Amino acid sequence: MPVARPSHLPDTLKITLWDFTWYTRTGPGEPFADLDRAFAEAVERGYNTVRICAMPYLLFGSGLDTAFLRLGPLGGAYGQRLRWYDVRATTEIDARAHLLALFEAARRHDCFVILSSWEYQQSSSFARDRAWFDALMAVDPEERPRALADGLADLIDFLAAHDGLDDRVAFAELHNEVQAGFLTEGLEGDTVVALRPRLERGLARFRERHPDRMVTVNYAHVPVGSLRGVPRDVDVAAFHPYVYGVLDELLDTFALRDPSRPFPQERADRELLRPGAPRLQDWAPPADERWRLDATVVGLREVYVHDWCDPEHWDAWLYDRYAVHRTAMEQKLTTWIAAAADWAAETGVPFVFGEGWVGYTPLHGTFEEGPVGAAFCRLAVTESAKAGAWGAVVCSNAAPHHPMWGDVALQQECNALLTAP
Repeated sequence: MPVARPSHLPDTLKITLWDFTWYTRTGPGEPFADLDRAFAEAVERGYNTVRICAMPYLLFGSGLDTAFLRLGPLGGAYGQRLRWYDVRATTEIDARAHLLALFEAARRHDCFVILSSWEYQQSSSFARDRAWFDALMAVDPEERPRALADGLADLIDFLAAHDGLDDRVAFAELHNEVQAGFLTEGLEGDTVVALRPRLERGLARFRERHPDRMVTVNYAHVPVGSLRGVPRDVDVAAFHPYVYGVLDELLDTFALRDPSRPFPQERADRELLRPGAPRLQDWAPPADERWRLDATVVGLREVYVHDWCDPEHWDAWLYDRYAVHRTAMEQKLTTWIAAAADWAAETGVPFVFGEGWVGYTPLHGTFEEGPVGAAFCRLAVTESAKAGAWGAVVCSNAAPHHPMWGDVALQQECNALLTAP
């Protein structure tokens, strides 16, 4: 039987995605320099929950000293116009103390926290040396979900020992988007299906320590056609419905996620890039920082185009082609929401959308924040509420480290729609 939802948690989780940025961008003037301000702004916009990479393996599994954790950019200007990666300066934190500070601020502002991990996707790429990354990769792939489970269990014990701060935990996810990172190393075929035994062992390990805590795993997209691979013993169905559509056409046209195909440099120069952009083969972090390319799942081509595109050209490219994709994108979104709701109903658990809607766009692009993206936000939260979702984001870009945070009215509107009868 799934663990029942604790009575002290909100009826609806209105989620803002703070991912790993809550610890990578803590320097002066950065969005998380003042955690109380970040929480106050979140509450003003209608949120009651933040979703984070809690770095469980680093803090409680790696054996590394995290009292002086140094974090910073990927090197040079690499990634500085890429969402989530535009870390401005090197900073140093006591990582466990920073975790406690986040939970203390959450309590002061009556907010809750979804614990997750991005460690097997990109978290360690922001560290000033590769020790964290090497520690992660040293874990046998078959054991990685169990290692994460142990880290999360220790983390909850740590919070409980500090003034009962574990009461702020909404639920725990073993990892973010489990089929899209280093958790799948060594597997073949349908990764959602192939990964299930590893994840089930991780879930079982967590329950040995915390049988009364809600725990789950999280999936990129809604893996329709592979839902048999989602463990049946999760306590929350957690999915990320990114519909892409017209954005997929751009990715395919410029082979941004397919390094087996030639990159169309001349076409990119004409249609997307700013004057003076270097050639693809000339864009990388400094030589002594290039290990970071191995520590992140975001490929060099995508970073290059996000870094060097003219955002107006990028947006225009999508707007010019959007009409052809609009109906399919809307249908995919509503179908995926319905599929997630159906899977959750069959297994008797609540469902949550901790990320989603259109897809990964450049930092200064406005397609997701503009009229098309805003319409998807409204559609998504309305359909999520109708389907009975326990929680959802307004949009993955609605967080302190994205320009969309400035659109207070849209976030207030969508968070109200999420709880509308």
